[in-house]
Amino acid sequence: MSKELVESDPKGQHLPPLTKLALELGPLGLFFLANTRPGLFAPLMQPLVPASILTGGQAGIFTATAVFMLATLVALAIHYRLVGKLPIMPLVSGIVVLVFGTLTLVLHDELFIKLKPTIVNALFGSVLLGGLLFGKSLLGFVLDSVFELDAEGWRKLTLRWGLFFFFLALLNEVVWRTQTTDFWVNFKVFGVMPITLAFALAQTPLIMRHSPATDEGTKS
Repeated sequence: MSKELVESDPKGQHLPPLTKLALELGPLGLFFLANTRPGLFAPLMQPLVPASILTGGQAGIFTATAVFMLATLVALAIHYRLVGKLPIMPLVSGIVVLVFGTLTLVLHDELFIKLKPTIVNALFGSVLLGGLLFGKSLLGFVLDSVFELDAEGWRKLTLRWGLFFFFLALLNEVVWRTQTTDFWVNFKVFGVMPITLAFALAQTPLIMRHSPATDEGTKS
């Protein structure tokens, strides 16, 4: 895989925020709809997935998994078509979706798709906190960030996001182990995003304090 494909350059081309949000939420929305109304999506998936998997008591989660995999591929393709590169987080998340989604469908076991958020969040948390141990603040690379911070700001923000990713991993484990599959799907779609947005907004004071632009405006 070429470096250009995965490299995140804060000064490079980025998607408009609404387009980026649509590409991130689109597959999740289809995942929810397919789990709720598998009959609407199963016929579309049958050329790709055996019909026997898309029927029965677990038709919802298996159909939703197939739809989620396809929608993720489409979202990644659109992203690459628009900006000519794939930021690391959507790319890694997409790979895990495909691997664990395939295991879910091949082994007829919903456990694997439920583990996907745990694996992805723990992976990013490990990368961020591990980077700090070696004096590297990798948050801008992982999140494809477009803002600039001083070194101390990046360190603090990287630490916070690293811990937050582990919190999401733990939260996912608690939810899927203690609740029904339908509850887990609803939580994944309608719970994780608001929690993440609230956390991101809570970091605004830190970003403002350590932004070079803010410092220059204060001195002028």
